[in-house]
Order: sequence, then C-alpha cells, then structure tokens
Amino acid sequence: MTPMLRVQGLTKVFGKGREETAVLREVSFEVEERTFACVMGPSGSGKTTLLHLVSGLDEPSAGAIVLAGRDLGTLSQRERTLHRRRTIGYVFQFFNLLPNLSVRDNVGLPLAIAGRGRGEVERAVPPLLERLRLAGRAGALPHQLSGGEMQRASIARALCGGQPLVLADEPTGNLSQKAGLEVMQALREVRDRDGRTVLLVTHNPRDAAFADVVYFLVDGQLSERVLRGPNLAVEAVHEALAALSI
Repeated sequence: MTPMLRVQGLTKVFGKGREETAVLREVSFEVEERTFACVMGPSGSGKTTLLHLVSGLDEPSAGAIVLAGRDLGTLSQRERTLHRRRTIGYVFQFFNLLPNLSVRDNVGLPLAIAGRGRGEVERAVPPLLERLRLAGRAGALPHQLSGGEMQRASIARALCGGQPLVLADEPTGNLSQKAGLEVMQALREVRDRDGRTVLLVTHNPRDAAFADVVYFLVDGQLSERVLRGPNLAVEAVHEALAALSI
C-alpha cells in the first residue's frame, strides 16, 4: 500500500548553543493509507512536536516528511498551508472550537474556509452531527457542551472537509473514562467506516490499543519495539511500556 505519510531522519532542535535541546532525534516511520497508527510516549517526549512537523505547522531541523506524496521541505509556506488544508483533519486535546460559533458552524468551518457554498455546507454537516450524536446540540455554543460532546464535535469538524488523514493529539486527555472510550470508538470508525488514515499520539495504553500499529517514542527517539494489530490487547501495550521503562 502507498504510504500516506513517510518520515525519514526527522530531527527538531530548539534553542542555540548551550541552550540547544533536541526534542526529536532521527525519527523515521511510515503510515500506510487506511491505517490507524499510534505514536505513544510520556508527556514531554515530543509527540505534539511530531504532529506539528508532519502537518507542516512547524519545520524540522533535519530530515524529510512526505505527506500524501509531497515532500513538505520543497514547498513554500503557502503551499504547505494549502496542502495541509486538503490533506489533514486535526483533533486537538483542548478541542479548539471557536467559542462564538455554534456546533453546526464549528463543524462546517473547514468547508467554509475552503470557499464551498452554503448549500454544500448545509448538506454535509447534518449527517456528521447525527453520526457523532450531536444532532440535538447543533445550535449550542461550545461552553454549553460536555467535554465528550466538544471532542466529538472536534472529530466531526476533522471529517467535514473530507481530508484523507486525521491527526489526533491526546484526544481523551481531558475526558472521563466513559467519554474517552466513546471518542476512541469514533476515531476507530474513521478508519473502519470511512477508510481514512488516522495518526494518534497518546500516553494512554487503552487508546493505543485501538490502533493497527503502535510506535513508542522515548526521549525523542523511536524505539525498535513496534506493536501491530489488528485487535491489540491493552495488556500488550502495558507490557511494551514496562519493557521500555516508560
């Protein structure tokens, strides 16, 4: 299968001289199309930095990122922005819903930004709200939602633009166990029902077990230990973490 994402020798250094800190060092991996992949590691291991780099929100100090067949290092800032909009839906840990927009308008935002007509937005949004169990909350503002509802709205927004890759940054980090499970089931459905590619970063073994493949990020480097599914057991993730002393 063709890789949706290929990362080769990725390094990210912050600061200069004695203040220089390497957050990521020589990270290499691939995510094939229609795969649910996970990069797992403790807080501060570089997971969010990794997502910022592979999405083109930040530039690496060294290494190459090929996203949907295009080498990000060869693109201008504007070209990277346009490529990201066409390719990536993003699910954030802190939801990032616009507080003055309704759930309906937040979900339809990617289409509005892309300049799609209002008719297309009105056709696309209701099925997503129904699917994510938000139809009854379409007119609500974000502050009127529970944490689980806000994250489901974030997933609906990530799906609305039709992008083939969904990035999820610790999507259950601020949720109860029940709400977190519902969010992970929804993300798994993104791969199983929609055939999209998902890249999740998390420190949660239960969330990682939803993936087809799990990589482990330790002190800015990927371990040689890799778990592959389908149907990974949470116990297998815990065993790998114990072996890596994470």
